[in-house]
Amino acid sequence: MTSDQWDLVLGSLGPITGGAIRGTIPLALASFAGGMVIAVAVALMRLSGRRLVAALARGYVSLIRGTPLLVQLFVVFYGLPSLGLVIDPWPSAIIAFSLNVGGYAAEVVRAAILSVPKGQWEAAYVIGMARPTALRRIILPQAARVSVPPLSNTFISLVKDTSLASLILVTELFREAQKVAAFSQEFMLLYLEAALVYWVICLALSTGQGVLEKRLDRYVAH
Repeated sequence: MTSDQWDLVLGSLGPITGGAIRGTIPLALASFAGGMVIAVAVALMRLSGRRLVAALARGYVSLIRGTPLLVQLFVVFYGLPSLGLVIDPWPSAIIAFSLNVGGYAAEVVRAAILSVPKGQWEAAYVIGMARPTALRRIILPQAARVSVPPLSNTFISLVKDTSLASLILVTELFREAQKVAAFSQEFMLLYLEAALVYWVICLALSTGQGVLEKRLDRYVAH
């Protein structure tokens, strides 16, 4: 690598990292938070004794898991305006990513709830807890510990998937790299630098996953 290329890498590190801090990470966090709200709701619908409610939840999961994320993103940003609903790039990205996360994470949450021993439900009922209270105070905390590894993988995938937001003009890590690459014509170099920044972020998230698992161990019945 020449000295000019080194200077380019060092000079572009600021904008690319800034794109991650101002764009990629906030977008991933907002989308994951929205997706988890959807996931819990859909998971509880899947577990409902009402067939219509469960069927609607299954249909949603099937639709999200059966269509590409890029198509979902384009439907929200480019498709909805044809119906008279125009949404700015940032909200469009958050909506699309949240819906996608909700579809995948719903099955994780459902499986985690089902993994909690039935005795935990029975114990809650014995001490007078209603089902919603038992779910909130007994079942979901234990299910959270079980679901940490797969949900962490979902979040890490989401961080990488936010690069698709550049296609609808959202300024984030990859779009910043594209700007510098287009100006310098050093596409391979800048894209590899962007990949390295993504890798560092995901490595930090993987480390945080281990810490979170240990903290949630106290909620698991042994």
